[in-house]
Amino acid sequence: MRFRFRDLRRKEVININDGCRLGLAADLDLRAPEGQVAAIIVYGPARFFGLFGRGEEFYIPWDCIQRIGDDIILIDKPFQRRNPDLERKRRR
Repeated sequence: MRFRFRDLRRKEVININDGCRLGLAADLDLRAPEGQVAAIIVYGPARFFGLFGRGEEFYIPWDCIQRIGDDIILIDKPFQRRNPDLERKRRR
């Protein structure tokens, strides 16, 4: 199976554990000496029209990818949802 990076960038990443849409594949993590793809990176959603940056990005190891379709990448990775309000209270 052969893909170009620009073809992967147009695909939406969906977690099959909970059906959550994570976003579009944005970047790749490559192993330099071997020339293998280690993971795909999905940027988090934009905050307030992109003025305040982006949310947390997702690092998805290549072995978590179950299937790559025409417009969707299905992954099998359990994510722990973080509550930002709860983390702020812990820091204080």
